Amino acid sequence: MAKILLLNGSPHKKGCTEAALEEMIKVFENENIETELIQVGSKAIRGCAACGYCSKNGKCVFNDDLVNETAPKLEAADGLVVGSPVYYGSPNGTILSFMDRLFYSTSFPKHMKVGAAVVSCRRGGNTASFDVLNKYFTISGMPVASSTYWNQVHGFTAEDVKKDLEGLQTMRNLARNMAFMIRAFSQAKETSGYPEVERGAYTSFPDGK
Repeated sequence: MAKILLLNGSPHKKGCTEAALEEMIKVFENENIETELIQVGSKAIRGCAACGYCSKNGKCVFNDDLVNETAPKLEAADGLVVGSPVYYGSPNGTILSFMDRLFYSTSFPKHMKVGAAVVSCRRGGNTASFDVLNKYFTISGMPVASSTYWNQVHGFTAEDVKKDLEGLQTMRNLARNMAFMIRAFSQAKETSGYPEVERGAYTSFPDGK
């Protein structure tokens, strides 16, 4: 059975962001896809220290939060949804610190895992936050799922979000598209394999020329 991991970057359980993610989970269940929702935003998660420990030991040096616990779950998942509220036109700092460390400290291939970003806001800053979260996917060879509008909901409370009928519709269409992509990629892998990934060339110009 396919599995999708969902991360809630809001510090509030049952808040606006979770209302959007729960709308997706209902669709995934109907599509016979296993889900796991992880509450990230309420944890005390520090940023990456760029210490290099993970490259030698296969895990993050900081072992006091969810990063190392989530890593094997991401490896086993077929898709990843990252949800966040908008703070000053950007995602919540906690989810950004979490994503920095999760993606940097894990060496397993994320290639062809389907990624989707979801943002919740009262009014503005949504597309800027959406853009920031999508960059984790596009640097990792993860196809980005889209919907019938940008993946966002509006509201000051979870009850407000439930009144955002277009936003909820966008979440449902996003979930259906993710489910379709995961099935399609699985079938393509069986018949023709995944695309080749080249490594080794870096735009750092170490020769100084």
